[in-house]
Amino acid sequence: MFKEIKNDLPASIIVFFVALPLCLGIALASGAPLFAGIISGIVGGIVVGIASGSTLGVSGPAAGLAVIVLTAIGTLGSWEVFLMAVLLSGAIQLLLGFAKAGFIAYFFPSAVIKGMLTGIGLLIILKQIPHALGWDNDAMGDDSFLQVDGQNTLSEIGSALNFITPGAVVIGILSLAILIFWDKVLMKKHKIFQIIQGPIVVVALGILMNYFYQNGILGFSLNEKQLVSLPVPSSVTDFLGQFTFPDFSSITNPQVWSVAIVIAIVGSLETLLCVEATDKLDPDRRITPTNRELKAQGLGNIVSGLIGGIPITQVIVRSSANISFGGKTKMSAILHGLFLLISAITLVKLMNMIPLASLAAILLMVGYKLAKPSLFVDMYKLGQEQFVPFAATVIAILASDLLKGISVGIAFGIFYTLRHSYRNSHHLKDKVTTEDGSEIHHIVLAQEVSFFNKASVIKALDAIPANSKVIIDFSKSKSVAYDVLEIVKDFEIHAKSMNIIVEKIKFIPAA
Repeated sequence: MFKEIKNDLPASIIVFFVALPLCLGIALASGAPLFAGIISGIVGGIVVGIASGSTLGVSGPAAGLAVIVLTAIGTLGSWEVFLMAVLLSGAIQLLLGFAKAGFIAYFFPSAVIKGMLTGIGLLIILKQIPHALGWDNDAMGDDSFLQVDGQNTLSEIGSALNFITPGAVVIGILSLAILIFWDKVLMKKHKIFQIIQGPIVVVALGILMNYFYQNGILGFSLNEKQLVSLPVPSSVTDFLGQFTFPDFSSITNPQVWSVAIVIAIVGSLETLLCVEATDKLDPDRRITPTNRELKAQGLGNIVSGLIGGIPITQVIVRSSANISFGGKTKMSAILHGLFLLISAITLVKLMNMIPLASLAAILLMVGYKLAKPSLFVDMYKLGQEQFVPFAATVIAILASDLLKGISVGIAFGIFYTLRHSYRNSHHLKDKVTTEDGSEIHHIVLAQEVSFFNKASVIKALDAIPANSKVIIDFSKSKSVAYDVLEIVKDFEIHAKSMNIIVEKIKFIPAA
């Protein structure tokens, strides 16, 4: 596990810097205590990281569950009761893993997964522009078009342009320049620049510049909203007091079970989607065992619920940052969780000096790597069956949220699958021939003919003219749906009134 530590250690530090504000932002958007986000980040890194079979996936609090969590806390009326729902959702995920429900991941079309990655990349860019400009009214983990602060993704950028903070802009521009120069020039010059990654330098520079701002050295300033904001415990007792236990007596409450089921289903779907996407980003194309991943997420949510955290899923932003900056094994995910724990105990004041503009610059680079313009060209060249679901997924994610965007993409994918099935249910053999002055039509059915093919079979049979002969050939078919067999039988009856002779070859009788 430590054989790739020279790559995993710097990658884990970068993922830690990316995860820290996201944990806090998602907790804020969820209406949960801020420290609950840190708890779930720690558990997602250490517990899920150890239990998971994913090499490069990183787990933690998910923005996609923020609205569900916010609503559930209000419905259940108590934070401790909600934690019981989180614990139960983990138990349900464990059962799903043992029931081998992870196969669902294999039904997501490749074009939709690529659209998801690209949409998230563009979303990251759009969401981080305000933070790079010093406008930090919206929580950093908010990824929906309609935001918690009452604005939307585009109007937030407009507000940011009206309230630019020069100090944040200077940090953002310098950070981006360092990241680009590091990536395009320095990393190719010497191995030391591959070990000490650009984002680490960017964060250190941000802390230094913020220190200069606070001491009036550079003439700029940042307010508290423009910095990382970890809760600062005054003592060990104060720190331990931030951990909360669930209300076990609420296990008989039907509403708790209802919330648990929703969290388990939505969280599992988000995880499986991210697993597919992360595997596609993996340079070595390793395959994550999905059933084991469901078990790992279940274990993580049980622990998170037990000690006061919000729900956990595998998260694509952190996973893609891990891959982009050189992570090689699951050790990078585990270490990022350890760093979150250490920072929450000992480095709170230092972490609270990190400008959000520095982190925004890092995420802008992550977003660009996910949504390179060349990908749009490549998908367009593959034809409309690949490009339309891809583009629909991207647009829907930007206009709504992750799960709705994926749903739209899958709907388009299903449409093209049905259309393809409709067109390939049968073929007409050669040209129409004649026998004793009557036309002969030869219809050869496909290997698999499902009820989706009903319309095309009916269309083909309806086109047979009166006073002719039709040969319906089942010789290549292994499976024909009962619906289609019923259509053929009905056509035989109707054909007599039109003086159509029906001949069947290797007809498959209904079971």
